[in-house]
Amino acid sequence: MSLALPPFTGVVKKLLIINTAVFLVMLLIGRFSPDGYDQIMMLGALVPSYVLHGALWQVVTYSFIHLGLFHLLFNMLALWMFGSQFEMDWGARRFLEFYFFCVIGAAISTMVVGYAALLVSGGPGSFGFFADIAHIIHTPTAGASGGIYGLLIAFGILYGDRQIYMFPLPFAIKARYMVGIWIFIAMVGALQGPGGVANFAHLGGAFCGWLYLRFVSRNAPRSGVQVKASEGFYGIRNSYYRWKRRRAASKFEVYMRKQDRSQYFDEHGNFKEPRKDDKDNSGGPRSPWVN
Repeated sequence: MSLALPPFTGVVKKLLIINTAVFLVMLLIGRFSPDGYDQIMMLGALVPSYVLHGALWQVVTYSFIHLGLFHLLFNMLALWMFGSQFEMDWGARRFLEFYFFCVIGAAISTMVVGYAALLVSGGPGSFGFFADIAHIIHTPTAGASGGIYGLLIAFGILYGDRQIYMFPLPFAIKARYMVGIWIFIAMVGALQGPGGVANFAHLGGAFCGWLYLRFVSRNAPRSGVQVKASEGFYGIRNSYYRWKRRRAASKFEVYMRKQDRSQYFDEHGNFKEPRKDDKDNSGGPRSPWVN
């Protein structure tokens, strides 16, 4: 078994550069203007209460903001390792679609969990486990982990038998087991109250990755959301046209019966040539029907 690093594919490379650049810019801003750093954080990170008041861009921009060097390094390393594989397999457009499907899905999951916990806890001012989770709606969530966990779950499903080295451990492990370990860690972290609320975004991203493979692409991600929506639209349109043809055929059959002619459509609504033994009103053979 050889140890190899994946290539830097085009979209993955751009995502790495953008995330790193944003981290460095915010690091400089925080060094010279802590208040400016806090304002950018509240503006760009995911704050569910802000999103419901119109800050819709936060469901995407939060994935470009990281809170520490190791936070950035882990996410970018995972993006490079797994994202490059999917970009080579699916193409740049489909990879971006999948990645941001998971990013946005993770943001929506975080919002749903926060407001559901708020309802269960009894509202602001209450105490307990659900009240702690409800703090998500006012707490900034940042990082690309939602999209990364979507990539992880997809890699575990599609490449489950591939051997991966979990640095710094000196041995390899199958991808499906590695993904299971990380999902378990995220689940445990989500149950730790206020200190683990970001793990709901991790789990939401993993769930959206599974949804994409299961229902959107049917394990053939080249279909994608756009093609799936197009197929649905044309399927409805074709059903409507088939209904119109059957309706027109029924009306035409009524007319033909009034003209003392036999039925010229089969059970599928397809036209059939008149039978040779049909007779016209004068007793002679009828000429074939011209469509």
